[in-house]
Amino acid sequence: MQTTWKPHTKHGELTKQSDLPDSVFAFPDERKEPLTDADHVRNALARFDQVEGVSDKERDLAFANIKKAAEHYGVDVEEKSWHELGRKPH
Repeated sequence: MQTTWKPHTKHGELTKQSDLPDSVFAFPDERKEPLTDADHVRNALARFDQVEGVSDKERDLAFANIKKAAEHYGVDVEEKSWHELGRKPH
């Protein structure tokens, strides 16, 4: 699956989600789960099963985006599929 996530750096504080491009979100169309650093990647993994109103196709893309961001920020992801998320604590 082709990902949409791209690293984003900006001088100063990122205080509003509206300041962020769609490409930093796990779910870019919904602008849910920003992936701007390692802590946000871990949070997206922990909360993945709490995201509502998205299709399985959108979850496929989001998981691919999370994995790409995790690799960039040095976060280990043990799960091979988004179906495994939420079944055990992170």
